[in-house]
Amino acid sequence: MVDNELKVPTVAELLNKGETPDILFWVGCAGSFDERAQKITRDICKILAHVGLKYAILGTEETCTGDPAKRSGNEFLFQMQAMMNIEVLNGYEIKKIVTACPHCFNTLKNEYPSLGGNYEVIHHTQLIQSLIDEGKLKPADNNVFKGKKITYHDPCYLGRANEVYEAPRKVLESLDAQLIELKRCKSNGLCCGAGGGQMFKEPEPGVKDINIERIEEVIDARPDVLAAACPFCMTMLKDGVKIKEKESAIEVLDIAEITARANHL
Repeated sequence: MVDNELKVPTVAELLNKGETPDILFWVGCAGSFDERAQKITRDICKILAHVGLKYAILGTEETCTGDPAKRSGNEFLFQMQAMMNIEVLNGYEIKKIVTACPHCFNTLKNEYPSLGGNYEVIHHTQLIQSLIDEGKLKPADNNVFKGKKITYHDPCYLGRANEVYEAPRKVLESLDAQLIELKRCKSNGLCCGAGGGQMFKEPEPGVKDINIERIEEVIDARPDVLAAACPFCMTMLKDGVKIKEKESAIEVLDIAEITARANHL
């Protein structure tokens, strides 16, 4: 990731200076390579820098967590990828990890411990909520989201898999915006259609793609902003909005992007 405004250190660079990060930012495949998700990555870095958190990334030492391989049924490949990452993380004595991807979050948090990778893993919405609670992040009084209608899509691996429902909503509530819940939300949330390895294959024959079904519910809620918290969901939701020709009416933004804009970062 290259950004003229940001100096994002790697763990190796800090180590060379005799320093260690308080938190490791696990960027993830989407956050590294997907053009849309890179914007979310930058805003998370802006937030971390703004509050003075000493953070670092692995850079080229970070590889895929193995989530797509595992969900697609290739347990052997998953364990190979996981063991390589665990060796790097343990070598740097990493204790705390924040990630923007619920798939990375779920895998690092729930599936790495049995392979020897034990870390405190949090999602970026949880970190942002805690920073707001601590008074380190405060939306500007004239933030662009004040009074706007915002609806939030629960990512499966954040919501139903890990029961993280309140953190992203509390972040949105801090904006003085009008939070509108979708018909299917929280424990009854509807998948965007990308989970379980589906992101990387064509859908099976059927009458309607899942992301279209989801966007129809969003359109019914008539929000100004559709908030996401997962790069896979972001892709599916933006595609759905585009297919439905609602790009001028509904803006799809990640919680980190919303936070950065509201705080004028």
